[in-house]
Amino acid sequence: MAINKFVLKNGLRVVHQEESASPMVVINTLYDVGAKDEDPDHTGFAHLFEHLMFGGSINIPSYDEPIQNAGGEDNAWTCEDFTNYYVMIPASNVEVALWLESDRMLSLNFSQKSLDVQRNVVCEEFKQRNLNQPYGDVSHLVRSMVFKRHPYAWPTIGKELSHIENATLDEVKQFFFSHYAPNNAILSVVGNISFEETKRLVEKWYGDIPRRDVRLRQLPEEPKQTESRRMEVERNVPASMIYKVYHVCGRLEKDYFVSDIISDVLSNGKSSRLYQKLVKERPLFTEVNAYISGDIETGMFYVVGLLAEGTSFEEAEAALEAELKLLCDELVPVSELDKWKNKYEATQVLENMTLLKRANNLAYYELLGDANLMYEEVENYRKVTPQDLQRYAREVFVPENCSTLIYKAKKQ
Repeated sequence: MAINKFVLKNGLRVVHQEESASPMVVINTLYDVGAKDEDPDHTGFAHLFEHLMFGGSINIPSYDEPIQNAGGEDNAWTCEDFTNYYVMIPASNVEVALWLESDRMLSLNFSQKSLDVQRNVVCEEFKQRNLNQPYGDVSHLVRSMVFKRHPYAWPTIGKELSHIENATLDEVKQFFFSHYAPNNAILSVVGNISFEETKRLVEKWYGDIPRRDVRLRQLPEEPKQTESRRMEVERNVPASMIYKVYHVCGRLEKDYFVSDIISDVLSNGKSSRLYQKLVKERPLFTEVNAYISGDIETGMFYVVGLLAEGTSFEEAEAALEAELKLLCDELVPVSELDKWKNKYEATQVLENMTLLKRANNLAYYELLGDANLMYEEVENYRKVTPQDLQRYAREVFVPENCSTLIYKAKKQ
């Protein structure tokens, strides 16, 4: 299916794909700002803005109400690399969505009242998810251990609650005008709307928004980890857990696809190696998983296990390391590798059948360099060989590249 593109004079990149069989249109706005763009002493701002963007723009006091009245739905999320907003709306009301999105790109209605309300919401979220929930501090502990220089060292919610509690209106304004700009955004429009009509409406609603001086991104490079790192904590949780986390390459490197398939071989479903060997055959764990963080910069490969009653940390760690060593010592059979390639392809086909996922993906792949990369992903996975898996496993799964978190349950 053809992907159309154009760029406004103010720098806004627009990606379009027509789907005339659908009665809906998705307007997806991706801002190239995430938690990695925050000051280490003022973290959590990217996530705070996800909330502030729904608190009223310069000309429109309420965002959600007009969307709902037009039969649409909207939401947003923040990650380390970017912030994403979307609206799904009937094609006949698409201009409502463009009007609302363009107005909050122009400027928010900055007020102390709005800041106080949204800051309280985010602070409560921080408390509920990270301070008062079992295993809620894991992300803070792991990231601080794995990253010593790169801003992936803190989660999207922020490094400390006080950073959000102490956020001022001036700091919020500065963050907005340094990052929320047409020349720092990608707008994807997918659904029952022609390319010509998309160009006309986007020019109408976004064309007069001025370019801004976007803060230059200068991220410190994370030095190569040269020795194993360990941390042990004790918490009031139902069961003990072990986290073994390894540095892997970023999203734009060839070995990203290799690391992703390795994680599938280890723990994608009940037919995967870790489940079959360490949950079913030898029940050392009640749950065990392997997954990658998927970050644009240097990423993380997690191997995580929830220990079964009676399993010691020594047994658990040895069992996980044995499975990783097996990947280093023996080639994954072609039939096993093909199973995960086929599963990935099926998942991608199904995902891109939905307007929302396609609109999200078009913006994301345009951020990576070209929206058309979305249609090259399956082939990138198809190219991975058993030799690639072994080579990269030998490179990644070494003690000096590992950070281990021992998360002990307090004895009752």
